[in-house]
Amino acid sequence: MTSNEIDQDAVITVLNNIMETELAGVVRYTHYALMVFGYSRIPIVSWMRGQATESLNHANEAGEMITHLGGHPSLGIGPLLETHRHDIGDILNESLEHEKLALNEYKKLLQLVSDRDVMLEEYARRLIALEEAHLGEVRKMLRKPGT
Repeated sequence: MTSNEIDQDAVITVLNNIMETELAGVVRYTHYALMVFGYSRIPIVSWMRGQATESLNHANEAGEMITHLGGHPSLGIGPLLETHRHDIGDILNESLEHEKLALNEYKKLLQLVSDRDVMLEEYARRLIALEEAHLGEVRKMLRKPGT
């Protein structure tokens, strides 16, 4: 491997981690949507179902990148934590932690491909921007009005 080539095995490993993390997001957000109760249920459930769909799209995209590189997509799923705390604030805090995990995986990918593979670099940058936007949205939802 020359200095300008990617470490394909390392990249596929990180892409599989991304795929597993995103698939865990599908399960997590679907579960959360089922557990939301109260006056603000409808918009929050809608947002969470949208997040589940987006996570599935991200998992599919990571899988496509894996097969593009000649790798084999994982059948695994990332860690799922059931805290049995279903207050909206608890759910959003758990969501925040999940989004941070995904963001870290995309940043690992960027480190591996930066200045070596334009397609993968652009993919990583685009998903980092999306994950950072998600983190910002969740943080806004956790803020109390007037703060």
